[in-house]
Amino acid sequence: MVDRGATPAAVPPPDDWPARPETVLALNRMGGFDWDLVSGRLHLDPQALELLEVPPERFHGRITDLSYRVSRPDAARLDTMVARALKDGSDSYGGYYLVRCDDGSQRWTYTQGRIRRDADGRPCRIIGIVRDATEELGRTGPRETDEERRHQTTVVETTTAALAHARTVQDVIDFFRDARAVEHLGSDLLVLGLLESGRIHLVAEGPSEHFIPGTRYTRIDDNFPMSEVIRTLSPRFIESPEEFSTHYPWLWERIKDIGISSAAYLPLIAQARPIGALGLLYREARGFTQQERNLYIALSSSLAQAIARAMLFDQEHDLAEGLQQSMLPRRIPDVPGAQIAVRYRSARMGRDIGGDWYDAIPLPGGRVGAVIGDVQGHDTHAAAVMGQLRIVLRAYATEGHSPATVMARASSFLHELDTDRFATCTYAEADLATGLVQLVRAGHVDPMLRHADGTCRRLPVSGGLPLGLSAEFGRLDYPVTTVELDPGETLLMFTDGLVEQPGSDLDEGMRRLGALVREGPYDLHKLADLLCGVVGERMGEDDLAVLLLRRQGPAARGGGRLQQHIAPADPEALSAGRHMIRAAVRAWGARERSDEIELVADELVTNALLHTDGAAVVTIRMLTGPERRVRVEVEDKSSALPRRREPGEAGVSGRGLLLVDRLADVWGVEPRGTGKSVWCEFVVPDRHTASDDGD
Repeated sequence: MVDRGATPAAVPPPDDWPARPETVLALNRMGGFDWDLVSGRLHLDPQALELLEVPPERFHGRITDLSYRVSRPDAARLDTMVARALKDGSDSYGGYYLVRCDDGSQRWTYTQGRIRRDADGRPCRIIGIVRDATEELGRTGPRETDEERRHQTTVVETTTAALAHARTVQDVIDFFRDARAVEHLGSDLLVLGLLESGRIHLVAEGPSEHFIPGTRYTRIDDNFPMSEVIRTLSPRFIESPEEFSTHYPWLWERIKDIGISSAAYLPLIAQARPIGALGLLYREARGFTQQERNLYIALSSSLAQAIARAMLFDQEHDLAEGLQQSMLPRRIPDVPGAQIAVRYRSARMGRDIGGDWYDAIPLPGGRVGAVIGDVQGHDTHAAAVMGQLRIVLRAYATEGHSPATVMARASSFLHELDTDRFATCTYAEADLATGLVQLVRAGHVDPMLRHADGTCRRLPVSGGLPLGLSAEFGRLDYPVTTVELDPGETLLMFTDGLVEQPGSDLDEGMRRLGALVREGPYDLHKLADLLCGVVGERMGEDDLAVLLLRRQGPAARGGGRLQQHIAPADPEALSAGRHMIRAAVRAWGARERSDEIELVADELVTNALLHTDGAAVVTIRMLTGPERRVRVEVEDKSSALPRRREPGEAGVSGRGLLLVDRLADVWGVEPRGTGKSVWCEFVVPDRHTASDDGD
């Protein structure tokens, strides 16, 4: 007799005390499982296998290895329960179900799982238990009624939950093409047909995709069950093979070998008009109770509303996408010396359109302007703003303004519009003869540069505020970044939809893009298709625009030419002209004389603006010949020729031409119709020699 009042130390414990966890689980008829959701691998301990009556040799670590032990309605209900717990952020789930035993009996079982999630909140693993619930629920009871009720509830819950996430008609079709759809609906086969131009298009057949010849497209007046339910707007329940063969002999001759014996065909009606039909087919002959018929009618109504909603979504999205496409350039012009590829892909996750755009603008003197931009928002207003911005950017560029001036004026234009939207943008002006590219960035992502050998790097571009915001805050100075594009090199400009992805930062996206471009094809159009195709596989919520510009032809040792028009009261143009000269000189490898060339050019422009009544045009070019020469020309509309004079000790003027004479190797004046051109030339070392010398 144990003295219950004795202290724990007075009575020695059993030899196996405390019981090991596996002993506790075995005595209470409990087992454990571990389900890796990433790989799909499932582990069941011996106790769990015994409870589920699955021989170890028949279990291969897959969830499907258990399907023959669990009834289809219970399996569908468990699938729905687990899926709901994974999606709504639950930490656990639990449910009862019946296990089929080898002797034909059934035993109640309970499963409980704890859900583990990764750092981003995505479910990655389920660890749980399986226990016998026979004593808890009993072996007897209204099994058929309970199972039927659970099955009906599962059908409605599963189908409703799946269709709630279907945005497009293709999403609905994909649901019914999935092999699990027949399990959820409790049928052996299913067919889904939609009305298209007065015909019935069989869009899904499950679980296989082997359509019976002659049934892919059928007429409404044909003798088919789908045609009948669409004509009558009433469901058709076929309960035996005899009924099938009597009413639909042609169809029966082609499906009898499949083993179909009964079926339920349901019309899909939305807004009082048919849009299609659903057929649920069964291998065994069966009668359909009134409760089942009511369930199927309700199910068809829910499905019809989902398809109608998806059709409306597709129509609105296609209309919006067509609107945006009409605002983009109809064609990209052929630009001598360059190959250009553009792509636009709309976001399929939303019905509205965005403000992404691209443009390629032929400019005088063998130059081309390339634009990529994105207006804030995803609606028709963003598209309308985009269309206006594209037009004004093109207009400012073709007027001959410098890239910085183009961007500043576009920002002022957007600020003056009756809108609260801003836009990010990158504008590049490329001289294809010299390879000189001037880039201006307004809050946009950096472009990338792919070299001729396939290597790729991010191209850091100095940036200003987005268009609209820079004008609002009075910060219209946009710095210009100058790079040189060698023959065979490609400038990649894109919107953030190409590199931004939920759960990762911009730098990671740029690294992914760089690797993709390095491994991608050399052909420009194939590369553009690859970029859009890879992004299209992601369920992104942002649009994407891409512009690829490749310089073609052999490298030019001379012949490059840049020009800038400068008005008397346009300080922006004067600053842009200075920058153009500085950038060209450095790009052409004349850094050793860059200060001299810039100083002389600035003096000539200043003289033209001070001593004439009109504007000045400054031109800088690289001359071909036995030695490399940079030539600077400044044209004005005055016929008065300049003359050199000594300024005197206290003079503040008269030093300009003296400076030109001292710094330039040669200079002169040429009459030009109603005006003149003052020019000067500078001998510069070969660019490759300068590079070897450590330039």
